[in-house]
Amino acid sequence: MKWQQSLKDYQNYLRLERGLSENSIINYSLDVKKLIQWLETNEVNTSPVSISEETLQQFIYDIAKKVNPRSQSRLISGLKGFFNYLIFEDYRKTNPLELIESPKLGRKLPDTLAVDEIDALINAIDLSNKHGERNRAILETLYGCGLRVSELTNLKISDLFFDEGFIKVTGKGNKQRLVPIGTTTEKYITIYRKEVRVHQEIDTAAKDTLFLNQHGRPLTRAMIFTIVKRLAEKAGIRKTVSPHTFRHSFATHLLENGADLRAIQEMLGHESITTTEIYTHIDRKHLTEIINRYHPRK
Repeated sequence: MKWQQSLKDYQNYLRLERGLSENSIINYSLDVKKLIQWLETNEVNTSPVSISEETLQQFIYDIAKKVNPRSQSRLISGLKGFFNYLIFEDYRKTNPLELIESPKLGRKLPDTLAVDEIDALINAIDLSNKHGERNRAILETLYGCGLRVSELTNLKISDLFFDEGFIKVTGKGNKQRLVPIGTTTEKYITIYRKEVRVHQEIDTAAKDTLFLNQHGRPLTRAMIFTIVKRLAEKAGIRKTVSPHTFRHSFATHLLENGADLRAIQEMLGHESITTTEIYTHIDRKHLTEIINRYHPRK
């Protein structure tokens, strides 16, 4: 079995069997490509079926000199997935990475914005610009619904159920969920649709896509990152701000205001409650105040 063919087969497996997004498939593929490149550079002649634990240990050792522990852990996890796939397809009997441990990592808490920082970002939008109303609707949707950037760019007009107070979101693995939408977010999406989007010449394939670029085509993830980064700079916010920061802020502010963790999990589309529980670690001062205020033995 050749490396390139096994990688191609693995990509098809991730796409068809696992139902992963193209972005996830690209990331998993990069892990395998790094291994292939290292083998070629070091003239190691081995196949996916015959590669040994010792060879992979040397690869991880060399990589560890160049990347941080978090990236190293991500790489090991990705490669374990690849070799588990080979076991699943009966190409291998064992996973050569099974006994290789990832570096111990502390829990990385996500960056969040305070409400006034969210307001400052939105107020930094130039509404006289032709993209102003669109950009305001984008930020309000990211923050108001807690969407991932890919969920935002893939959002359809047919996914909007304003009369029922929900939008339909397609998340990781093409799993769909209903997310409540507030009146503020609904208001700015409606302004964008009725006053801006309706006047655009729209590409046939993008007729149902909500947020469009100046050419009437879907916005890319990179463009959303650029919009957010420029607005953060304009608003004078020194934190590292990305589209995902709005999702983290959405969850954190809900929790701080007393929302149930299970409800937040459902709105975010987390499969496991443990993923959502990271937000309980963000503002310990707030949680201490809750204990002091409500516990009978405070």
